[in-house]
Amino acid sequence: MFKQKIKDEDTKARTGLFSTQRGDVFTPAFFPVATQGSVKSLNNCQLSEIGVQGYLANAYHLYLRPGIEVIKKIGGLHKFMAVDKPILTDSGGYQIFSLARLRRVEDKGVEFQSHLDGDSIYLTPEKSIDIQLALGSDILVPLDECISNPADYKKASEAVTRTLLWAKKSKEYFKKNANPNNLFFGIIQGSTYNDLRERCLESILKLGVDGLCVGGLSVGENRQVRYNTLSYFTDLAGWDYLRYFMGYGKPDEIIEAVSLGIDLFDCVIPTRYARTGTAFTGKGELVVRNSPYISDSAPIDSECDCYSCREFSRAYIRHLINAKEMTGIQLLAYHNVYWYNNFLKKIREAIEAGNFPKFKKEFLSKYKTRLR
Repeated sequence: MFKQKIKDEDTKARTGLFSTQRGDVFTPAFFPVATQGSVKSLNNCQLSEIGVQGYLANAYHLYLRPGIEVIKKIGGLHKFMAVDKPILTDSGGYQIFSLARLRRVEDKGVEFQSHLDGDSIYLTPEKSIDIQLALGSDILVPLDECISNPADYKKASEAVTRTLLWAKKSKEYFKKNANPNNLFFGIIQGSTYNDLRERCLESILKLGVDGLCVGGLSVGENRQVRYNTLSYFTDLAGWDYLRYFMGYGKPDEIIEAVSLGIDLFDCVIPTRYARTGTAFTGKGELVVRNSPYISDSAPIDSECDCYSCREFSRAYIRHLINAKEMTGIQLLAYHNVYWYNNFLKKIREAIEAGNFPKFKKEFLSKYKTRLR
């Protein structure tokens, strides 16, 4: 499923080709998040113009609303969303972390209290896979237990044991019910403990998987600990599997993760930051809603050729954001998703040209978390 193309000689960065039933994904790649079946503020025509390679949707949220039967009746999630690109679905495992006050975890599964109406929902590993199959997901992931960091060793070990139990049940259900075109990724947990990561990886590989997900990072640990854990994981993982870092991250974090051997990313940051009036540029994060841009005639990013940057000034977009006009958020969301997609393309080109370390160094020397 995954074919490595070129590996950078000085880092672990690599390019690759990942094949799905709905097309190839050139890696390193970024999937925008369509939690509810939609990338916030953007329509499919815009996403097609941008050239996104795939989407991340959330099985838990779609199960709650509009419900699996509705989506099945329409013809599956691709038809429901009217997209023809690969869709990767999250299992509901992250909600164990994010909805900690609304759930109860046990070996059999997880009981959630719906954040919509308070109803009780019981999600088992088998049910999570069944939901994803009903959605018609191209890439399925098993239910896992994601805990926050820092975590004590005992708690992290228990989470790995439960994650592996659920992975085994998930894979058994997948083998009995999936079609040959469905792909199954395994999730590697273990907090920041290398021996737990190794234990989890070895057991997941024995199940037989099409790709590997990095879970349980960027949930409270500092960056250096995160990078150390990533580096250890990619050394162990070998070169035959796509490595997917779930729910990550900002541009400076992504380029560091690529240099450690990560191939695929998803994150809500591009559209979430757009809703706060923040744009991504090659020089850093531009808070366009701020007063310095009230009469600024420059585009968001002079080095970007997206529609928003070609046609509109910072002053106009700032005006729309502060006037609470939806068009302002749409223009920023378009730019941010375009910028992320193009950023990953530039990374691929740098790796293939043999100058990724130089590209990374120059990018990080210019990139600032907040411009002004």
